[in-house]
Parts: sequence; C-alpha cells; structure tokens
Amino acid sequence: MIIEGSFSIPNSIENFNLFNYKNYLLSKKIHYIVQTKKVTIVDKKTNIFYFLKNKIYDYINNKKSNTYLKSFILGDTSLIDDKIMESYKNNGIIHLFSISGMHISIFAAFLLYVLKRIIKSDYIIHIVTCFILLFYCFITNFNISTIRAILTFFLLYFNKYYKLGFKNYYIVIYIFIIALFVNPFSIFNSGFLYTYIISFYLMKYSIHNNNYIIGLLNISMISFLAGLPITINSNHCINILSPIINIIFVPLVSLLIFPLSVFSLFIPFIDRLFILLTYILEQFSLFISNYKIFVFTLSHLSFISFVIYYCLMTIIVKNISNKKYYYLLFIILIVIIHNNIQLFNNSYFLHYINVGQGDSILLSFPHNNGNILIDTGGNKNTNVTKKILIPYLKSFGINKLHYLVLSHGDYDHVGEAINLVNNFKVEKVIFNCGEYNDLEKELIKVLDKKKIKYYSCIKELNIDKNKLYFLQTKEYDNENDNSNVIYTVLDGYKFMFMGDASITTEKEILDKYNLPDIDVLKVGHHGSKTSSSNELINEINPKYSIISVGKNNCYGHPNKEVLNNLNKSKIYRTDQDGSIMFKIKNNKLKIETCNP
Repeated sequence: MIIEGSFSIPNSIENFNLFNYKNYLLSKKIHYIVQTKKVTIVDKKTNIFYFLKNKIYDYINNKKSNTYLKSFILGDTSLIDDKIMESYKNNGIIHLFSISGMHISIFAAFLLYVLKRIIKSDYIIHIVTCFILLFYCFITNFNISTIRAILTFFLLYFNKYYKLGFKNYYIVIYIFIIALFVNPFSIFNSGFLYTYIISFYLMKYSIHNNNYIIGLLNISMISFLAGLPITINSNHCINILSPIINIIFVPLVSLLIFPLSVFSLFIPFIDRLFILLTYILEQFSLFISNYKIFVFTLSHLSFISFVIYYCLMTIIVKNISNKKYYYLLFIILIVIIHNNIQLFNNSYFLHYINVGQGDSILLSFPHNNGNILIDTGGNKNTNVTKKILIPYLKSFGINKLHYLVLSHGDYDHVGEAINLVNNFKVEKVIFNCGEYNDLEKELIKVLDKKKIKYYSCIKELNIDKNKLYFLQTKEYDNENDNSNVIYTVLDGYKFMFMGDASITTEKEILDKYNLPDIDVLKVGHHGSKTSSSNELINEINPKYSIISVGKNNCYGHPNKEVLNNLNKSKIYRTDQDGSIMFKIKNNKLKIETCNP
C-alpha cells in the first residue's frame, strides 16, 4: 500500500489541564499525522494472522451482542452509548470495560481447562497457552492493559510453577520498568498508569479475608485510593461511593457477564441472556449515576501533589490491615477540602478558552465569590461543552457558574449554551439588547423549564465588590452591533470584552465614555476588519490584546489591517497560543499561555 499525503506534528495541549493529544499519540509511538491525499493498493496478499484477525472482528461485529463483546473481548468500547459510558465513569466502574488482569485470568483459566482435556503434556499446554495469549494480544492491537495483563500472567505463572521465589509486586515493577524502557512516553497514558499502580498496590497490600464481602471491599478500597489521582486528572470528579458500587458491579461482571461473553462466542443461544444482563447493567449504572450527592468536583493535581498523595496512600493502606480505619476519614477530609479549593483562592483569574472559531471567557473571583462565563463558543461538528467547557471548569475546581453572560446570539458565541445549562449548574443568564433570535428563544425555553433566571440589556453587574459595566445598551437591527460590550476593573487592571461589536458600536461607545489605557482587550469579532478601528485602538491604547480565533479558519481572521492597528499592543491568539490565562494577585499580573 502506498499512501500519499502531507505530514504534520500533532498539537499538544490547547487548553490548560485538558487532554494532551500529542503525548497520547507518543504513548502509542505515533509521531506524525498524515493528511491523506491518495491511497494505492499495490499488493493484495493477506498475512494469515491478519486474515484470522479480520475474520474474528467480522464474526463479532455480526453478532447482536457486538456492543459488549467488542468491549470485553477486544477492549473496544466505541459502540457503547456516550451517556452510558459517562455513567460508568461517574460510578468509578469504567475499569471493568477494558481488558485487565481479571479478564486475562478468567480467559486463561478457561483455556487451560480446555487444553488439559485435549493435551496431556503440561509443557505443550504451556507453550500453546503462550501462543494463544500472544495472538490475543495481537488481535487487541497490543493494547497497553492487555500487554501488562498477559505479561503479568506469564511471569506470575512461571514464578509459581518453577518456584523462582520472586514477590508478586516485584514482577509488576519489573514489567513497568521494561515498558517505560521500550516507550518512555507511555507514562502519559492514563490507562498505563492505572494498570500498573493499582496492580502494584493490590499485590503488595491487599489483605485476604475469609469473608468474601469484606475481602472485596478491601480490594475495592485499595483500587479506588490507588487510582484516585489519575481519576482526578482524567475526569476532575470522583464518586466517593465508588468502592461500595464496585462491590456490586465487580462480581456481576467478573463472575457472570464476562464469562458469558466468552461462552456467547461459541454458543449462540447465550447471546440473548448476555444482552439482557448487559441491559440490566446499563440501567442500574444510569440509575446510580443520577444521584450526584456523592460526586465531588476536584481541580487538577500537580506532580508534587501526586508524590505527596502516594506517600500518604502507602501509610493508609499499610494500616488498613490493623483496622485503623480513621486513616480513611483523613483521605475523605482531604477530598472535601480539595472539593472546596476555590474558597482558599485569593486571586482573580481570567481564562480566554480556546474553543476554536468562537468566544468563551471565564472570570473567576477570589474565594469562589463569583464565576462568570462570557459566551460558550459553538461548533456544529464538535460538542464543545463535553470536550472543553465542562472539563475545563471542573479542572479549576469550579462546580457552578454564578452567571452565564452571552454577548449576542450568533452560534459561535451562544451555540453551546443549551448543552451547558443542561449539563452544568448555571444560576443566572444575561442576554444582550435587542430582540431574541431563534437560537436565544430555544435557550429561553430550556431556562424556563429549569427555572433559571435570565435578564437582558442590563447596565451593570455587581460581583464580589467589583462591577461589570455593560457599555452597549442601544438597540440595533443586527446581532453584532447589539453585542454586549463589557468593561471592568479588577485589582487595578482594566479589561474590555468587545463581543462581535462593529465599528458602528465602537463609535457610539467612544462618544459616550472615556476609556483610556485599557490593560487587556478582548478584540472584537475575532479580529475581523469590521471591528477594532484605528480610532478605538488609539483611544483605549490596550497593553495586551486577545484574539479568539480558530486555526486556519475560512474567514481569514484576524485581518492584517486589524493586526496593524494593534501593533503597539502585545497580541495573544488562541489559534497560536491556545488558552490564555491572566492571574491577578496583590496588584501583580501574571500571564500564562497554553501553546498548542
């Protein structure tokens, strides 16, 4: 096969604390992205291994129970509904749907049981088992967790069979070191960290108990604590009932549903029972996930926090065996404090979030006295709320917005508003002046249903002894001219947010207000030539200018003339700098960018 196209280096992280695509690809030894122009097949010869792999995939895809067969057998959860997957994540049971040591152990035990009835030589049985498990690793595309589980199974088995005398947790450490030596970037893969860290703690500290429930609770608690920092930085929330929930789901999946998935491959009539049980599993998970009282939003953890946590974690699990459960109360206290971390914040934060071709700006006031989101962005090809906005807010410990301010009704500013209010706590919404357009009317229906208060065409907003002034209160006949234009002073620094206001609106504001020496300007209309006139820029003289714009956008934003008008200002652009964050503390301004 010959592929013609252009190579590019993938973007890394475009928004603080969120998914790093470049590191993820590096963890899979992928260094470049190819934009394919032409694919030519030069040889149709099929490798026997790939032929068998394709046959297995086709066989599974054609079965009615393929959704969960692909998950349990192939480690592929792509067919599971997003809402259901979200419930598994929220309940802390997502690990049950990726290939793990549990799956390999059950599969290998079944394999050994069958082979011992066909082959009498233990040596040959072991060789055949090794080849089958290696082939299984191949058909799962050498998934990290599959490789770890199979290697661990091999080494534990040989350690026991040949009486090598290695402690089990040493074997996990050896495999971890080898894996990092093969690919150091694996450390950026959350699945890689989960599988090794949890395995290590379970093998070193897990306590056997004659009472099945108590033993399972012990394993569940250690797994929960061992994976907690990774869960926080992956999901930015946890369910503290997860260990209890696992006591219900682990036996259900490991003792019943997963074995049935294996049997259903060979016995067709089991398919119906398997489908019924997975449906019950889904509904039960959705039911539990509706109760969010035990779900805590937790901000992103630093590397130092990781180190400190695992030192405490080691102390805690060592003492579980001595029934000193008050250590668990200590970890719960840490979670509660971390959940309210915003209360200890004494700085102002302004985040110009990279949502592509659109606007979204977060203002966070000291001691959690106010969180305001100006605009939501909007992209018809991407769920910006799910992929960016909500994870971003949670990663900074924000679990509610006091105000959602919408500059105007264009899709790239308000397109995600309905998604946001349906999936995140919003107390009040503020619209601009002028008549509501269709998009705003649809949003208002949702606000009325959820009993969220909303206002339009206001003049000022009081937040934590600060005021946001809405400078544009005149009604025009188009959305851009009606954009909310906001001015505020935070700890001595002046900020302006122009929305998509045009030169017409700019002239009205210049005639009405005296606005010299703005510190930070959110440039109007993504740097379009219809905004940011030379008259405005000369009058307000911004020190820093922020342009929220999509990479390689079809509008040609930002315009060269606008960039020339801003030549005395330090320009930051979301397409080049990613998210831009301003932190103000003790009258000092600090700027960070998230260069993609």
